[in-house]
Amino acid sequence: MDLFIAMRTFVEVVQAGSMNAAAQKLNVTSALVGQRIGALENHLQVRLLNRTTRKHSLTDFGESYLEQCRDILELVAQSEGKASDQLAQPQGRLRIAAPLTFGSEALMPALKSFTDMSPGIEVDLVLSDTNEDLIAGGFDAAFRIGKLEDSTLLQTRLAPYRMMVCASADFLKTHGVPRTPLDLERFRAVLFSRTGRRAWRFVRDAETQNWTPKATITVNSSQAVRVAAKAGMGIAMLPECLVAQDVAADELVQVLADWKLPEQPMALIYHRDRYRPQRLASFIDFARSTFGSRPTNSWGE
Repeated sequence: MDLFIAMRTFVEVVQAGSMNAAAQKLNVTSALVGQRIGALENHLQVRLLNRTTRKHSLTDFGESYLEQCRDILELVAQSEGKASDQLAQPQGRLRIAAPLTFGSEALMPALKSFTDMSPGIEVDLVLSDTNEDLIAGGFDAAFRIGKLEDSTLLQTRLAPYRMMVCASADFLKTHGVPRTPLDLERFRAVLFSRTGRRAWRFVRDAETQNWTPKATITVNSSQAVRVAAKAGMGIAMLPECLVAQDVAADELVQVLADWKLPEQPMALIYHRDRYRPQRLASFIDFARSTFGSRPTNSWGE
């Protein structure tokens, strides 16, 4: 048995959806495709496909082995310098972790361009405000906001994660528009519970002003803070990527725009592997070009 031919046949069967379709693409008989798959399963001593009369489905081992086959075939094709059109395109499953707000509001809308460019890649996106462990979670890469602690991982630095202070037009009409952070003393705020009542720090030139907010309501969802702010329940500090479109549509009004709020560093992190699958390399390039440099207020545009 030629192991590489058997692996290629296995990949083709999965992608084509049946042995007959794979046989047509490989220009061989269906019987030969079945023999190659059987020989591969005998070699591994484990079943790769659940067979029925009409279709095949991957076993749990087959699913993981499929990604290994794709990586190996890609590496062999690259090293020989004669990749087929299929192998020249990035393929396979890419498991990515991202913070909830950034992932839903900034990453998800941008992913269409990535999937359009790389239709062979299946993106498995996990959104969580908990920093997922790359190895334990089986992630290829993860977006991180804040200081990175693990020096064993490689990182691609992206544009900083910025915040914005805003409120509804009706709220500002009733309570007035703050001109300096000190003016916020007469306002109540809608707060995200993870940041709580920590002081908001504003900087302009060499001047720094701090304001400790007084809460109308505290909630553990930045989306809920956004809804409350739009409803006129108070002033709010929210991620730019979450409220940029609201500001553009005049559903929220940015205040104190000439004062700078602290930024948090953001990066895409991934394993320090000698061999980097083409699908991951493509995603790193996508993240760098899409989120690597963004001017103020450009999120969501």
